[in-house]
Amino acid sequence: MVKVLVVDDSAFVRRSLVTILERDPEIQVAGTAANGEEAIAKAAQIDPDVITMDVEMPKMNGLVALERIMAENPLPVIMVSSITGEGAATTLRAMELGALDYICKPGSDRVHEVQHMEKDICPKVKALARRKAFLRLKYKTGAMKASQSAGASLGRTGFSSSAATGSTPPASAHAPLHTRVAAESFEIVAIGVSTGGPPAVQTVLSGLPSNFPVPILIAQHMPSTFTGPFAERLNSQCAIAVKEAEPVERIKAGVVYICPGGRHLRLENRGGSLMAVVTEEPKEALYKPSANVLMETVGLALGHRALGVTMTGMGSDGVEGTRVLKQKGGWAIAQNEESCVVYGMPKAVVDAGLADEVVDLKHMSAAILAHFHGRV
Repeated sequence: MVKVLVVDDSAFVRRSLVTILERDPEIQVAGTAANGEEAIAKAAQIDPDVITMDVEMPKMNGLVALERIMAENPLPVIMVSSITGEGAATTLRAMELGALDYICKPGSDRVHEVQHMEKDICPKVKALARRKAFLRLKYKTGAMKASQSAGASLGRTGFSSSAATGSTPPASAHAPLHTRVAAESFEIVAIGVSTGGPPAVQTVLSGLPSNFPVPILIAQHMPSTFTGPFAERLNSQCAIAVKEAEPVERIKAGVVYICPGGRHLRLENRGGSLMAVVTEEPKEALYKPSANVLMETVGLALGHRALGVTMTGMGSDGVEGTRVLKQKGGWAIAQNEESCVVYGMPKAVVDAGLADEVVDLKHMSAAILAHFHGRV
């Protein structure tokens, strides 16, 4: 049984979440809280498997409470966010502070949006509950490393050696499952990602230089009001340029294109020019943006010159598109289980025998750069 703590200052939202969650026989709402102070106290008292956390609350807001919980009693947290641009920016900040995912809270059309929330939240809660033990180990290990690093630096200057800090090893730390016979000549990198994606994507892009030699296209499962702020945030934090993709545009080397939420991103070769095309089709796709659409069109447009990366996320979106990419001679990288928030999308690629490399998140930038040796 998955124990959940529901935190929200709105009685309507608390009641809605409790009703939705307890319809699932595998979930028990172990407690509720109306502000951040109550959330911290009840989290320590009942030790839930997952917390759903509102942002704007009296006495102590959700971001402050989240930061305290991750420092004192790390637990999987799902933010309950407004779907506005301001709500998007706050939610992205929450994920930097340690929240694993988010759901959008009901707005004016409450009945319809509560029904949508019902389809979204229970699978997320059960998936993220499985990360509780790993999350605590991760934070405990991080605290120990920080303590060791601080001790090693006593009596020295502010610079520390990689041996003392346990810095990320180079790309050679992982071994590809397959060998690429011909010299790499990739012209595109396509990334499909979902649950846990924003901080994971930031980790990867922050490891890439501004002169990265090819364009990068990203399908991240997100609402339409989130992808613009997501792209702006990444652009301000990374050396490589990041933007939300326009309806039709010629793509350029050294630029990352984020698919607008609620639509799909296709790569098309039009008269020798590579174009990013934002489209509503296929309308029946389960996920919008769809990693399947992105990977398939990248494979069809560029064949062996396409590099596809599948990262953390629930479900199997991306596996059929990666199959097409592989059939056309492309190369596929999957994130490993240990570094995923949810090992769903990459697992589907690995289980289908489509992954050429399985890479930890902290090595992903180096693994990608290794395919552009001599070009950066």
